[in-house]
Amino acid sequence: MRPRPLAALILACALGATGCGAEPGVHEPAREGLAIDVEGIDYNVFITRQLNLEITPDTDYYTGPPAIPGRALYGVFLEACNVGDEPRQSTDEFVVEDNQGTEFEPLELEDDNAFGYKATELAAGDCQPEAGSIAEQGPTAASMLLFDFPLKSLENRPFELVIGSGEHAKRVELDL
Repeated sequence: MRPRPLAALILACALGATGCGAEPGVHEPAREGLAIDVEGIDYNVFITRQLNLEITPDTDYYTGPPAIPGRALYGVFLEACNVGDEPRQSTDEFVVEDNQGTEFEPLELEDDNAFGYKATELAAGDCQPEAGSIAEQGPTAASMLLFDFPLKSLENRPFELVIGSGEHAKRVELDL
């Protein structure tokens, strides 16, 4: 091949591999560990995992009743950061959706739960959890959304966390 056609072929392959600049979370869900912008706030899901209320630190993440037989509690640990120059409100609109379209809403946590995610107004450059807080200093360095899933539904993976609503909503594929 001549150099020009070869260069064009390489460029076309590279663009195809990156989705031609497609925004993460819009047409395809983003992966855990990648920040996605939802209305000026960067949301980053660090980890999703089942909670075991018999061990530390899980006993601090959630002090309520354990999951009933046939169900499991999962924490979605995330950070929300205002990367803009103006204060912005973080969202309280989250839902997990399985591949059958079944939606699961997060459980409401106690107001005094130091690890629970709470929508808040974030000043420019600020994050949730707040720098220096127990949640930020903890093992996950994140705030938690808590979900109660039927074990049977775990067969319907992948699960996607939908952040926000309407045309501004973005998706993150959860690693569970």
